[in-house]
Amino acid sequence: MSIIRQTAADLAAKIHSGELSSVEVTQAHLDRIAEVDSSVHAFLHVNAEGALKAAKAVDDDIAAGKAPASPLAGVPLALKDVFTTKDMPTTCGSKMLEGWRPPYDATLTRKLREAGIVILGKTNMDEFAMGSSTENSAYGPTRNPWDLDRIPGGSGGGSSAALAAFEAPLSIGTDTGGSIRQPGAVTGTVGVKPTYGGVSRYGLVAFSSSLDQGGPCARTVLDAALLHEIIGGHDPLDSTSIDAPVPAVVEAARLGAQGDLTGVRVGVVREFSGDGYAGGVERAFQAAVSQLKALGAEVIEVSCPNFVYALPAYYLIAPSECSSNLARFDAMRYGLRVADDGAHSAEEVMSLTREAGFGAEVKRRIMLGTYALSAGYYDAYYGSAQKVRTLITQDFTKAFEQVDVLVSPTTPTTAFKIGERADDPMAMYLADLCTIPSNLAGNAGMSVPCGLSDEDGLPVGLQIMAPAMADDRMYRVAAAYEAAAGGVIERAPQL
Repeated sequence: MSIIRQTAADLAAKIHSGELSSVEVTQAHLDRIAEVDSSVHAFLHVNAEGALKAAKAVDDDIAAGKAPASPLAGVPLALKDVFTTKDMPTTCGSKMLEGWRPPYDATLTRKLREAGIVILGKTNMDEFAMGSSTENSAYGPTRNPWDLDRIPGGSGGGSSAALAAFEAPLSIGTDTGGSIRQPGAVTGTVGVKPTYGGVSRYGLVAFSSSLDQGGPCARTVLDAALLHEIIGGHDPLDSTSIDAPVPAVVEAARLGAQGDLTGVRVGVVREFSGDGYAGGVERAFQAAVSQLKALGAEVIEVSCPNFVYALPAYYLIAPSECSSNLARFDAMRYGLRVADDGAHSAEEVMSLTREAGFGAEVKRRIMLGTYALSAGYYDAYYGSAQKVRTLITQDFTKAFEQVDVLVSPTTPTTAFKIGERADDPMAMYLADLCTIPSNLAGNAGMSVPCGLSDEDGLPVGLQIMAPAMADDRMYRVAAAYEAAAGGVIERAPQL
């Protein structure tokens, strides 16, 4: 098997044993990027020199007899361009930050470096993580390696496409309303949203602070678990970081891979089926549920009645927080500045810069949020949405009294064509219908490939949700399903 098609776990084992060098593995992926990324456009910035230097440092340590810095030391990774990196630009897919080089690394970036993971570069994304298709990037859309005319999901489409195109064995995404899980589903990869607060947000450029969560993306459940344990954990620099040990996700993934789910109670969410769900997605999901039963799981239908209000609640809460967070991009301190000719007032420079620097979707959400927070409307809109958020959290609490995990399709359809929903924001927002409740409640969720749609031959995702700080439960179920069903990604078309 060629280097680029091997799992991260296998590559790490071969690097640590000396069978392969990290430089060799890194160069193979850089070559792959050079070969296919002009078609896929997964990357906004490739740091070949820095990656090879980091890889050589790992090889030198191994040659000197030092123990690897982590179980994934020497393995390459693609990093979503929303985490600060002092040696590479951080643009968030926006003209507002074009060329900006941060003076510091995000905590997640630092943990990757300390673990000996080789950062290949920064991946494309919907501007400031606002979107479900990676069409909102100021630098052009990313394309799905399964069909280059289709979207790779969003906002982290660059991270998912890099995996599906074998440009990287690991990647990092962020999930505010599904931006790790939905791209995972439509590209046939694994995407994990850890419990909110389980991975530090320090250095993650904020979209919606009460919802944003960084997480691992990979082609196998075990690879995601290995990465999760490296990036997770308490960070005193993040006031929302949970001061508790990272759940034993690697142990759970290895246990699940043995293929026995006896005693595990799986809840099927009644509200996530029916009208609006593609037939091929529904059939693939039902087949996955049958597979879980065959592995010994007890399957129970569970009702979460307030989930149907998650989408409108989210699109009041997230834009409100985005309106506040993006006020910092004011042309005064860093980033883009236009009309700075002495003939315009500071207010005019600010207004003209924001007009030129932000794309249409970002402006739409800023305006929605500003309106929802305005005097006379705060209680009616933002306040009411927060009440719905409480009801959704209560639905999860009641459901997890009956079952260990919940399952649903990750997204109602397979990957749609680029441009198909560009002029219909509501149709675009519906892509996150199933993923948003977990963000509102702050609990853990992941997407694992569950076959191909019998309608169009494109990947379908199985979403598995677990209570807060019980991330290990979903890894066990996902690994058991993966072992029984086989991974979709090996059947991805060659570019």
